[in-house]
Amino acid sequence: MSRRLLLINGPNLNLLGTREPHIYGSTTLQDVETQAKTQAKELSASIDTFQANSEGAIVDRIHAARGEIDAIIINAGAYTHTSVAIRDALTGVDIPFVEIHITNVHTREAFRHHSFLCDKAEAVICGLGVFGYTAAIEYAAKHIKLRGKASRL
Repeated sequence: MSRRLLLINGPNLNLLGTREPHIYGSTTLQDVETQAKTQAKELSASIDTFQANSEGAIVDRIHAARGEIDAIIINAGAYTHTSVAIRDALTGVDIPFVEIHITNVHTREAFRHHSFLCDKAEAVICGLGVFGYTAAIEYAAKHIKLRGKASRL
């Protein structure tokens, strides 16, 4: 059965390609999403993409995924380091997820070293640039053990 994936990108990721390209590269979010859809199809999966700059919109999208999505790939951006609400939403819907970061957050400012998500994630990928999305999608499509309703499909 085809896995249903959800790719969530948080604040400022809509600026990929133009925001600090010396740190984040020149690939745009549209490029990332197009590649994600192509890759998911090649893996016999489907993927929905979502980006929001507001925490509440991300929480709402996670809630809407319940019963519809098998795995989430999330780059919560700065909310990784601050949002108990996103953590609670992810644990509340009981959908396995992969946390992803374009940069190696552990080599950056100290405030970026802490994640409110990592101890609940199936995997954490950081520092691979936008290739991290490719790795996360492959992992989510092939290796995550499904839970709840999705595991009974």
